[in-house]
Amino acid sequence: MSEVLLHVDQLVKRFGGLTATDHAQLKVKQGTIHALIGPNGAGKTTLIHQISGALQPDEGSIRFAGQDVTAMPMHRRARIGLVRSYQITSIFKRLSVMDNIALSVQARSGSSFRFWTAARSERERYAQACALAERVGLGGRLHTISGALSHGEQRQLELGLALATQPKLLLLDEPMAGMGPDESENMVALLESLRGELTILLVEHDMDAVFRLADTISTLVFGKVIASGTAQQIKDNPDVKRAYLGDDALVDAPAAAY
Repeated sequence: MSEVLLHVDQLVKRFGGLTATDHAQLKVKQGTIHALIGPNGAGKTTLIHQISGALQPDEGSIRFAGQDVTAMPMHRRARIGLVRSYQITSIFKRLSVMDNIALSVQARSGSSFRFWTAARSERERYAQACALAERVGLGGRLHTISGALSHGEQRQLELGLALATQPKLLLLDEPMAGMGPDESENMVALLESLRGELTILLVEHDMDAVFRLADTISTLVFGKVIASGTAQQIKDNPDVKRAYLGDDALVDAPAAAY
């Protein structure tokens, strides 16, 4: 049985009179793809912000790889392998694909701002960047300025930047947002190829993709996790159907309805 890599326990975050996460609990097992779903306004991104360190919770705790990281700043979490992407693509649009990824490799290695380095280390850095570009499907676009990439390719590049940090747990906030069917299919295939290599916590509204990818799905409603289980268990759960479809819709529904 896989060990629990991430344990979110009784997490609370308030914004004035609004409780965005309400004693949320979540366990993500090592080596799995775990999806977090819920209606708009359920608090999914707020929960991801707290896990990544972008927001501090008001109550509760977060343990990662056996370590309490509740008060740990975001950059230190990234250093120990807790890495995230964002809903809005974040890349250096005036740089090439290769240079984008090479900068991320450099940041991980700790060689940033060392202006006098051996030529061999530069070659190694760019070799790693080339390999990562190939891994995310951009091997033929190494010298393309990233701002000229399609939206889907930019999301692939952003995933490459995250992979360059060698994460243990990758937090993905709506990686398929704004993509067409072909681009979404490419991203699903890419995430599927990472299964078992690292742990992924995925927030996504494309339910067909979620049901294909996730080993475990947790449903967040009004800041609370109301159900966790396999895709079939979540599809069959009356509380999940009620949250998405209303009290009168407790019947089998297509995946697109979730």
